[in-house]
Amino acid sequence: MKLGIVGLPNVGKSTLFNAITNTNVDAENYPFCTIEPNVGIVPVPDERLDILTKMYNPVKTTHAVIEFVDIAGLVKGASRGEGLGNKFLSHIREVDAIVHVVRCFDDENIIHVDGSVDPVRDIETINLELVYADMETAEKMCLRAQKNAKGDKKFAQEAELCERAKAFLETGKPLRAMEMTEDEKDILYMGNFLTLKPVIYAANMSEDGFADRDNNEYFEAVKKYAAAENSEILPVCAKLEKDISELSEEEKLIFLEDIGLKESGLARLIKASYSLLGLISYLTAGQPEVRAWTITKGTKAPGAAGKIHSDFEKGFIRAEVVAFEDLIACGSMTVAKEKGLVRSEGKTYEMKDGDVVLFRFNV
Repeated sequence: MKLGIVGLPNVGKSTLFNAITNTNVDAENYPFCTIEPNVGIVPVPDERLDILTKMYNPVKTTHAVIEFVDIAGLVKGASRGEGLGNKFLSHIREVDAIVHVVRCFDDENIIHVDGSVDPVRDIETINLELVYADMETAEKMCLRAQKNAKGDKKFAQEAELCERAKAFLETGKPLRAMEMTEDEKDILYMGNFLTLKPVIYAANMSEDGFADRDNNEYFEAVKKYAAAENSEILPVCAKLEKDISELSEEEKLIFLEDIGLKESGLARLIKASYSLLGLISYLTAGQPEVRAWTITKGTKAPGAAGKIHSDFEKGFIRAEVVAFEDLIACGSMTVAKEKGLVRSEGKTYEMKDGDVVLFRFNV
């Protein structure tokens, strides 16, 4: 999973990137500090793996990973190549979802490219540039679909959908806000539209603003905007997250408890990302390795087996499955089997989050 961190210059993108990836890229008080995208690979926090590691004492424990890409700040005119527009847009096309960092704090010492703080205006600046870029994509897709429809009527539906998408974009709204069926969404996905990518708005606040976020007007404005287009919102203080990232695990827990949080912004962001993209994790456990595997919700057992190795999917026989909670309550796989909690599932079984699985297959 690859998440692109975007936003106007100087909204806290690089500071947040440093915090969640525990790196130290430049985060300076001037526009376009970030030019080439910085990339960080982060293990997905999963306490289930920690528990299984204590149970099995494996040679190694492997977490699922998520890739964060810190993309250059965008300005008005990016769709026409202004600033670093063309580079910026090409980098966004490569990610699965967008983490849109929005400035929700006042600080006269930190430059704002538009001279004042207005989170909704800032969101619309970026969204509009993405809409403009998508209008060009829609135009090309429409022409191609119309040409194909002359020789094959099955493309007529695609041509009609492209025209509808183009008309919707012309209203200035992102495609993710357009009503469509799952089949129609699949067709548009082939066009790699920027505004079809799911978004999490990371409302970046000062420490005081984050502590009193229920009364933060900027945050409330972003919440309303996100709700209107069915996007996620995550309250965060990038500076605070950076401080947290520099602590030991024990110190982190104490610090989070002191500020009234159960988990870090990274953990909350990853959970929101999994939910946004419809992802779940299943687990494998044994002496050699305890590991989490990321799959799409609804994946059948053979497809999940294929994540480990293509031979597992080709030669799939069955999956021996136990729910994580049942395994932990029993204390061992042997006891879970004795109690009849380990199930034998076939090719039609849809994997569940937290399934602990052993795949049986023919070589």
